Amino acid sequence: MSGKKSCDRIIINGMEFYGYHGVLPAERELGQPFIIDLEISCDLKEAGESDDLAKAVDYNRVFEAVKKIVTGEPFSLIEALAERIAEAVLAEYPVAEVLVRVKKPHAPLKGTFSYVAVEISRGGEGCG
Repeated sequence: MSGKKSCDRIIINGMEFYGYHGVLPAERELGQPFIIDLEISCDLKEAGESDDLAKAVDYNRVFEAVKKIVTGEPFSLIEALAERIAEAVLAEYPVAEVLVRVKKPHAPLKGTFSYVAVEISRGGEGCG
């Protein structure tokens, strides 16, 4: 087997939190739900072989970090919210990449739609 490291993924979809993000005063006053999807690319081999949480990305801690960000300081743009989430994951874990999708199902648009979303991908330490 080659010495190449694997690049695996942890996926956490559909995290829903209430926040006060938006440009309009009503969004900041009334708030609304935000749905967050994360895909974290990292090497899971050592965690899988050892069965040791200390060698893994603890997705409970990731969930709590995302919750704290979404329910905390308001941002005007969901782009800024996504950026802060990516920064938090990259600061805590040695991951190759984090993909963050922020969905805003009640964006102030005149018309029928499921949600507005932004998706960003940010890199950290490579998988090799």
